[in-house]
Amino acid sequence: EVHLVESGGDAVQPGGSLRLSCIASGVDFERTDMGWYRQAPARECELVATISPGGVPTFYADSVKGRFTISRDNAKNTVYLQMNSLKTEDTAMYYCAQGQSRGQGTQVTVSS
Repeated sequence: EVHLVESGGDAVQPGGSLRLSCIASGVDFERTDMGWYRQAPARECELVATISPGGVPTFYADSVKGRFTISRDNAKNTVYLQMNSLKTEDTAMYYCAQGQSRGQGTQVTVSS
């Protein structure tokens, strides 16, 4: 059974930065694509970024290009999402994803 645990969410001011982490278990981590989704109130779930098993980012949503960076450490079974220049519209619950599996999410709130 795949188990994903996210952390790193917090409340920050616009322009701030956060780094989200997700530790995966129950999966052959170094052979699988990983991704991050986000869900804001009253909005559809949005795919934010994905990364190949070898660590090459394969997708960024237009809304985060140039501000967010996805990366991974296969030795630690961990995928990261570095978020810079945060905007109020980045406020959402952020979920780590592997295939159809999701973690419990970590809340990011951007507000002045």
